[in-house]
Amino acid sequence: MVRLLWSLVILLTLIGMAAATRRAIALFSPVTETTSRNPRAALDAGFARQRALTLVHILPGFLFMVLGPLQFVRRIRSRHLRFHRWSGRVFVSLALVIGVSALAMSYTTSIGGANETAATTLFALVFLFDLVKAFVHIRRREIARHREWMIRAYAIGLAVATVRPIVGVFFATSPLTHLTPHEFFGTAFWLGFTLNLIAAEAWINYTRGMNLAALA
Repeated sequence: MVRLLWSLVILLTLIGMAAATRRAIALFSPVTETTSRNPRAALDAGFARQRALTLVHILPGFLFMVLGPLQFVRRIRSRHLRFHRWSGRVFVSLALVIGVSALAMSYTTSIGGANETAATTLFALVFLFDLVKAFVHIRRREIARHREWMIRAYAIGLAVATVRPIVGVFFATSPLTHLTPHEFFGTAFWLGFTLNLIAAEAWINYTRGMNLAALA
């Protein structure tokens, strides 16, 4: 179970890093095809119109993907507590920037219209709420509760990577379904965020009451 979970986390982390890198490159690359002929070019053009806001979101997002898995490595927590604390502070700071910028992007760079805006707004607010709860519990030295809320926040942050293969499936099947990005992006976000939150709650309930030192 633990190995499977870590395999999925690492895969999603790599997807998230690749997506952030690709988006950063696309922001400074000229569009070579008309947006009417290439839906991906239309997506790139949409983000390019909000270049500064997009960079504020994806650069911390890249670091979020790098630092995220380290927060849950048992060996680091037990043997390098100072590093865990400082990297955790950086991680939460980055996450706050990501959450606030995600709220702004929900209304300025939405591809899927109201459906996508509703999904990203809701989960950005839940993400920020989870971070605040995690901070409150660690200040009270409530380690187990802190861990649970951090798992929830991390799952939402990682869901951005989960959305990518879902979007890929929609793109691949669009010749058959005739759905446009405007029509399927919102659904993809709802699916990605919901799947990750379900997985997070399942893991929290599965491990609740166990010895934290024994968990990866």
